[in-house]
Amino acid sequence: MQARTIRRLFLDYFGARGHREVPSSSLVPADDPTLLFTNAGMVQFKRTFLGQEHRDYRRATTCQKCVRAGGKHNDLEQVGLTKRHHTFFEMLGNFSFGDYFKRDAIAFAWEFVTSKEYLGLHPDRLRCTVHHTDEEARRLWVEIAGVPATSVYGLGDKDNFWQMGDTGPCGPCSEIYVDLEWRPGAPARVYSQAEFEEMAESGRFLEIWNLVFMQFDRAADGTLTPLPKPSVDTGAGLERIAAVLQGGDDNFHTDLFQPILDLAGKLVGKPYPGSMEGPGASYRVLADHARAVSFLLADGVYPSNEGRGYVLRRILRRAVRHAWLLGRKEPTLAPLTGLVVDLMGDVYPDLAAKREMIATVTAQEESRFLETIEGGLGRLDELFATGAPITGEEAFRLYDTFGFPIDLTELIAAERKVSVDLAGFERALEQQRERSRSAQAATAGPGARAAVSDDEGWVEVGGGSSFVGYQHLSAETTVAAYRQAGDRVELILRDNPFYVESGGQVSDTGTVAGAGWRVAVDRVRKGARGTVVGGVVSGEFAPTAVVAEVDAARRRNIERNHSATHLVHWALRDVLGTHVRQQGSLVEADRLRFDFSHGGPIGPAELDRIERAVNELVWGNDRVTVEEMPYPEALKLGAMAFFADKYGDRVRVVRMGPSIELCGGTHVASTGALGLFRVAGQGGVAAGVRRIEAVTGPGAYGAVDQLEARIAQAAELLKAQPDQMARRIEQLLAERDKLEARLAEALRRGGAGDGDDRKAVTVGGVTVTIGTTTLEDRNEVAQEADRYREQARSGVLILFAETGKGAIHVALTDDLVQRGKKAGDLANRVAAVSGGKGGGRPNLASASAGDVTRLGAAREAVPTIVAEWLGA
Repeated sequence: MQARTIRRLFLDYFGARGHREVPSSSLVPADDPTLLFTNAGMVQFKRTFLGQEHRDYRRATTCQKCVRAGGKHNDLEQVGLTKRHHTFFEMLGNFSFGDYFKRDAIAFAWEFVTSKEYLGLHPDRLRCTVHHTDEEARRLWVEIAGVPATSVYGLGDKDNFWQMGDTGPCGPCSEIYVDLEWRPGAPARVYSQAEFEEMAESGRFLEIWNLVFMQFDRAADGTLTPLPKPSVDTGAGLERIAAVLQGGDDNFHTDLFQPILDLAGKLVGKPYPGSMEGPGASYRVLADHARAVSFLLADGVYPSNEGRGYVLRRILRRAVRHAWLLGRKEPTLAPLTGLVVDLMGDVYPDLAAKREMIATVTAQEESRFLETIEGGLGRLDELFATGAPITGEEAFRLYDTFGFPIDLTELIAAERKVSVDLAGFERALEQQRERSRSAQAATAGPGARAAVSDDEGWVEVGGGSSFVGYQHLSAETTVAAYRQAGDRVELILRDNPFYVESGGQVSDTGTVAGAGWRVAVDRVRKGARGTVVGGVVSGEFAPTAVVAEVDAARRRNIERNHSATHLVHWALRDVLGTHVRQQGSLVEADRLRFDFSHGGPIGPAELDRIERAVNELVWGNDRVTVEEMPYPEALKLGAMAFFADKYGDRVRVVRMGPSIELCGGTHVASTGALGLFRVAGQGGVAAGVRRIEAVTGPGAYGAVDQLEARIAQAAELLKAQPDQMARRIEQLLAERDKLEARLAEALRRGGAGDGDDRKAVTVGGVTVTIGTTTLEDRNEVAQEADRYREQARSGVLILFAETGKGAIHVALTDDLVQRGKKAGDLANRVAAVSGGKGGGRPNLASASAGDVTRLGAAREAVPTIVAEWLGA
């Protein structure tokens, strides 16, 4: 089964079961500064799981792009040397946000993995694990999936307990493992706990499915409190599943990688040897890294010397070194990225749209490193010849002169069993940074020219750069410096109106237009030369005179939200107390987020007071003033200061009503410009830190409009006027209580309604009880079967459901099951009379009725059918 088929089957399976198919999010997390890259399917839903964001669906399914090549989750150095480590991979996932829980999650997993309609893995080949304390999950695997109890293993916190952080949502995990050495027809084996763990560690048992049951909230003291609405997070690695279904145990030998390995062989002039041994590892590195580089570039990550860009550069240069080891001394990844686009561009359209840019940037980066790699490798050989460890100064020289990332130097040195002085390298790196800061400070000032140290490839035109965006949203100016890669251009403008992300406020967008060309600005960032403005260029770029224009409507909305953070901070301190201090913020065009110190949740009454206090300041329409002054003078005014070590001698003081804060962001001219302020939600971020999310202006109007639409929709469904909804709901609840009481009474009497028509006959020495039922829910039928087995020592219960589409339910006592009899066999025989069919567990099975009008005939035939079934 090809990987694309597995991917589509998974999404379609869960889509058919009420899950919203949600596209993969970017590899750059949109709202999580704790992560370098998206590394799991749940990342885009993190705020939903935390209760900070509400979606219009409660079930979701995704195939998520993931990268694990930096930070806490870093598999970079293992790639090529194992069968299953990758920098880029795809994670299949299904999620429940307070909807279904363990029972359905386990049922979905087992059906998809074992059904011939889907993956079709033989149950004898599978083993399941649960957290050693999770008896509920253990029981459900046996009850729902029919997994033998001896094939369900309890593991500890390290393997089978997941938590989002030190505090917050957490819970036990349950996994499905596949036996890679199983063969059809082989007798089922029972392994002890120790044997299973040893074989899982050795790789014979491979985990392909992980269910995370988020059912607790962990407090700072470690206390676990059950969540009112537990959730499910499923992760299933596409590459692993593809390897199993394509008959192997090596992800690289699947259709996801094999075409790339084949092309790599053609490029280097020697075919891939078929394993990770010897030079084979280098081919695998190239195949893996081609995928990672393609997707990272498509998601807007560019090679640089910091952050995500530096990780991408490390990946690229590691690939160049492995191509060099194979004898290839020209760009290799660039042509491989083209094949990646061919293989995956239909699933991820961004790849296809950015094909040329991906190839161009990759080739440029490879070419730069190829210019220095020979000299760097030669210098390393000289150092190895001395037999001494590589000093920090030499490691820094390899980094600074030859472009060798420190981890690449470490890797090559480890292959020669030579150590590297990492502490010395860090000292040398910091000394260089200090020299750079000193040089920058010496040249700073009005009209000063920025030094080229941000990155390679810049073309200088001349002049310094200054920010004019406080006063103007457009500027007629010139280009001070630029660089171009494919259809993307980055510019340094002499007069720059674009605000660059800082202090929680996001960067501006807009346009820069010159003679015959136009850049749609989608990225504004800080660089060593000044603020860098970048985007896709249309037309033939040349460094002409330009008109730079900020998206004015978007900036105004950002200003509303930024000013609102100042007002909400004042209101929080006024209502909750002066212990409240800002801990962080995010200011975007459509929303604001404000983190602050506080010991617990805000009550509804307090939240109303805070919202009203902000709106009263809005309606007061106070003028917003901005003034620069010495830092001590600002403090005397009562200005709120944060992160004091970041302030210089002179600071920018923003005043609006009673709020006085130090701030470098942009703001409205008067508080009335906010229009309206609405709290959208609150939640906990960490121990002692709370978060408020809110909207202003058009966003607040939209929130009210949406609320009114929902009220109108609810009123229509309730067939009541909005002001009568509460009374109508009370009536419906009272009716529900009456119906539930009637249902409970019917269940107590066995679900037979007002009269019990069951009769018992003896067939071949076995008591057969035949009756009708109004039960339709499978769980309620199972409960009725359990009650029968508790009362009957030996016998068969056959219930006919004549309501709806009709059904036939068969339950057996344990002695018949031990004699080899199966409820599913008998259910199918009885159902055959009316044209139905079904199946189930050995002691309980259900069948469809087929033609409901023939259920009477099926009922009359029961004694004869049971006699044949018993062989009597």
